[in-house]
Amino acid sequence: MQTLNTTLLIIGGGPGGYVTAIRAGQLGISTILVEGQSLGGTCLNIGCIPSKALIHVAEQFHQTRHHSEHSALGISVSAPTLDINKSVEWKDGIVDRLTTGVAALLKKNKVQVINGWAKVIDGKTVEVGDTRIQCDHLVLATGSTSVNLPILPIGGPIISSTEALAPKSVPKRLVVVGGGYIGLELGIAYRKLGAEVSVVEAQDRILPAYDAELTQPVHEALKQLGVKLYLKHSVLGFDGTLQVRDPNGDTLNLETDQVLVAVGRKPNTQGWNLEALNLEMNGSAIKIDNRCQTSMRNVYAIGDLSGEPMLAHRAMAQGEMVAELISGKHREFNPTAIAAVCFTDPELVVVGQTPDEAKAAGLDCIVSSFPFAANGRAMTLESKSGFVRVVARRDNHVIVGWQAVGVGVSELSTAFAQSLEMGARLEDIGGTIHAHPTLGEAVQEAALRALGHALHL
Repeated sequence: MQTLNTTLLIIGGGPGGYVTAIRAGQLGISTILVEGQSLGGTCLNIGCIPSKALIHVAEQFHQTRHHSEHSALGISVSAPTLDINKSVEWKDGIVDRLTTGVAALLKKNKVQVINGWAKVIDGKTVEVGDTRIQCDHLVLATGSTSVNLPILPIGGPIISSTEALAPKSVPKRLVVVGGGYIGLELGIAYRKLGAEVSVVEAQDRILPAYDAELTQPVHEALKQLGVKLYLKHSVLGFDGTLQVRDPNGDTLNLETDQVLVAVGRKPNTQGWNLEALNLEMNGSAIKIDNRCQTSMRNVYAIGDLSGEPMLAHRAMAQGEMVAELISGKHREFNPTAIAAVCFTDPELVVVGQTPDEAKAAGLDCIVSSFPFAANGRAMTLESKSGFVRVVARRDNHVIVGWQAVGVGVSELSTAFAQSLEMGARLEDIGGTIHAHPTLGEAVQEAALRALGHALHL
């Protein structure tokens, strides 16, 4: 067995791991990165990026079919067809370019990448095949895995998001188990690709992690698309049809060609001998402090492995910080807010505190919304649903939260997060000249309305 020595060893090459490695390389830290599959992790290979690519394909096909039937824009096309294999090939090309780019960045910054499965021996020793690696600092960045349902084992017609992102064909009928963001993003995409889609959700509404006012436009859009919702229904099993229990306790049999199980994700703590470290846990996640340090000295955990919120951009920010800490800089992970985006149709954004969260925290707040129905840019995008909502303290007008639902609102998330990080007040946003015509004008108008004088409402 050969032995390698390094200052920093990172297990996991996803967004958290590879950003840690790149920043460490920039800082001159001797770094080894171990990855068992493809660089980029779940996000780049079977998550964020390919799902957005498939959503784009679905939207383009949906719009083309719309224009072939009754377009108000004066566009006329003959009945369009879809070659899903070419769509998947295009999606795979994007993934390949991005993963190749990550590999190039790691090489540029002199990071040694070892392809293989890590086995932890102790806090300074990891084995990968017949190679033993000794390190001064260990970063655990193994991400998360899909939560499986024992009564719906993945295989054949029962698929996870991984299989859903690489379809060989579009099923005639698809039942999605789970009405959270993963299930709805993919369910909407498949509906636009031509499948008959049903969603089974145990809670009494879709996207239960978001407030009801924010999710209402998505609920209405699902109805317009013809997606069937089975709320307050629980899954019993599958034997060619999906058996579910309705709120009255009766059993329904849902005819379907495929079942997509999308009931959440959990930290990936199995299969690499994490138990050897005997770290303190926070539920199913590794417990960390505000520097991402675990209960063992010089061992860090970042990203999904350290629990909620399981967001790639959180993992990246944590990884960058950890690399700087190891280099001797003084840092801590204490963001004012981290944006959460749901790429449904329409899109959802939550940054900071919602009205209910602000109230629960004992804050007396002004809550104000501005509808996209009064926004010119939204109208030119054939969208009138949704709104921007601001939550600000009543005493000093400091903004504590933003929420938005509507076409393209994911692109507003940066401005939302930035305003919170900078401690902006309603007057700061209301007094900033926003370009016309843009969706961003609704941000300014929401702040002006909170101050009592919206201009276009």
